[in-house]
Amino acid sequence: MYKYLFIVRHGRSPGSHNGIYDIDRTLDGQGIIDSLVMSMRISNNGNLPDKILSSPAIRAFHSASIFARTFKYLINDITINDEIYLADKNIMLNIIKQTDNNVQNLMIFGHNPTFTDLANHFLKDKINNMPPSGIVGLKFKVESWSKIDRMKVVESSFDHP
Repeated sequence: MYKYLFIVRHGRSPGSHNGIYDIDRTLDGQGIIDSLVMSMRISNNGNLPDKILSSPAIRAFHSASIFARTFKYLINDITINDEIYLADKNIMLNIIKQTDNNVQNLMIFGHNPTFTDLANHFLKDKINNMPPSGIVGLKFKVESWSKIDRMKVVESSFDHP
């Protein structure tokens, strides 16, 4: 039995300005295009998520929505998890490990530096930075999300626009 985890950093977003709170920042035009391109790459591989989790930040949820539309996954079925927004690697690991075992393919949308740290927790070949719309895919040889660890990774990928 295998579990697949897709760690997706939200698409590109304009920097903070005009008093907009960080959580309310949107995707910019390139962030929308990159999210669409990356979602189509995943869709063409045919390994689609059973569950999508997103940070409540607008840029993360917008990215998740673009991916969901590409996958024909109902946007209302995206789970917003408030903890993801300010999570560190350990909080993210706990969120993932609590996933229902009926879910085979999990896709999570969130932020750096946490998502680079999370990816590097599992990757043999570390990455310097998860760029906007970057995706790390991990295949674990486990039956339960609670059992995932770096020793159970049987396949990994890293892709970005």
